[in-house]
Amino acid sequence: MNKTKVYPYIPNSVPAVKAAMLAATGAASVEEFYADIPAALRLPRALNLPEPLLSEARLKRHVQGLLARNTHCGEVLSFLGGGCYQHHVPALCDEINGRSEFLTAYAGEPYDDHGRFQALWEYCSMMGELLNLEVVSVPTYDGYQAAATACCMAARHTARRQVLVAANVNPDKRSHMQTYGRSEIEFIEVAFDAASGLVDRADLRAKLGPQVAAFYVDIPNYFGGIDEGAALAKLVQDAGALLVVGVDPSSLGVLTPPGDYGAAIVCGDIQPLGMHMSYGGGHGGFIASRDDEALVLQYPSRLFGIAPTSVPGQYGFGDVAYHRTSFDQRENGNEFVGTAAALWGITAGVYLASMGPQGMVELGEGILRRVAYARQQLASVPGLRLAHAGTAHFKEFVLDFNASGFTVAQINAALRERYDIFGGHDLSAVFPALGQSALYAFTELHCQADIDALVTALRELLTQ
Repeated sequence: MNKTKVYPYIPNSVPAVKAAMLAATGAASVEEFYADIPAALRLPRALNLPEPLLSEARLKRHVQGLLARNTHCGEVLSFLGGGCYQHHVPALCDEINGRSEFLTAYAGEPYDDHGRFQALWEYCSMMGELLNLEVVSVPTYDGYQAAATACCMAARHTARRQVLVAANVNPDKRSHMQTYGRSEIEFIEVAFDAASGLVDRADLRAKLGPQVAAFYVDIPNYFGGIDEGAALAKLVQDAGALLVVGVDPSSLGVLTPPGDYGAAIVCGDIQPLGMHMSYGGGHGGFIASRDDEALVLQYPSRLFGIAPTSVPGQYGFGDVAYHRTSFDQRENGNEFVGTAAALWGITAGVYLASMGPQGMVELGEGILRRVAYARQQLASVPGLRLAHAGTAHFKEFVLDFNASGFTVAQINAALRERYDIFGGHDLSAVFPALGQSALYAFTELHCQADIDALVTALRELLTQ
């Protein structure tokens, strides 16, 4: 006899609730309710769920047991990066973003929330100083979304359909850009040079044309390589297109801001600015540009400004050109803007305020020194080669294991099991031309002893 499973922590599993929902929608059954979803997108069987735990205490124990099986980067030595990084988070960041007036404020309306508006305005102002640009949006969902929206902005601004994208961009970011912008943009890939890991300028030159709205490139790129932005900007501008640059904000204490060498739109992720790695969370995207009215009007997200009030000496903080947005125009807005990441914008503002300009310089210099030391030491390990050896790198670089006789998967498994080390991202599937290669990341949290431990572990594994 089949007994209906009722999960007290999943309200819709209660038969009476299911029946009420079906009655409200006019569907005779769950199958009828989902009939519009193509069969290829549906699981053709019931979910393999365990028996329900009817006691909250037993459920809590069960979940805690599952969580205890996880090993996070705070417990072991980690060299993972690739878009989410283990940086030091000042205690002040957690203290401020945990305050109830920030933590629980979703969008700021319909109630007055001037403190939150000012906090976001301060964040945008400090980001503008870091980027050396006048206009910065409130955070988008993440850096991938910021990149996708930046490309859509460029297409609207130029009334052109094609966007060139460097092949050395994070594959997940490229996928998101393609998914989000495919209805209005034709994305075309620009190759990277195998020896340097940088953009193949000949391929870029060949693909630029009158239908190209923009060229999107990350500097530093996914491999950590630092391209010559000014040279790319000249090629793009000569073709009448816009240069859109994705940038790691933690690099801007030591690298030239993209706007200074010709980028029309700059974007990125603020996760390195005071956010913990959090199982896929803790991200927020930024978009920035010069104060060019025609370009500013293409922003879909909120822009905060400051203005004097009717009370002498007092100021207010609020929306600029609100009519651009879907909040005002709904489906007629530039793009539909959903949940933002305002809390992380406030967090990044706290981080930037606590670091100050000199702190950002020291952060970048410290990372450059660690990368230089790691590259020097790892180059001496037999069976290991530095990919893109002649290119300057920030935070990340690629290690080539092709001559070692081991796969990256084997190396990473051994590092975890024998040394409690998380090795680099395996690139063999997403960049097959690199063969058995891995992306290693180094931040200010890695001391010399940490790097030496990695070198020793790899030397032992590759010479055993």
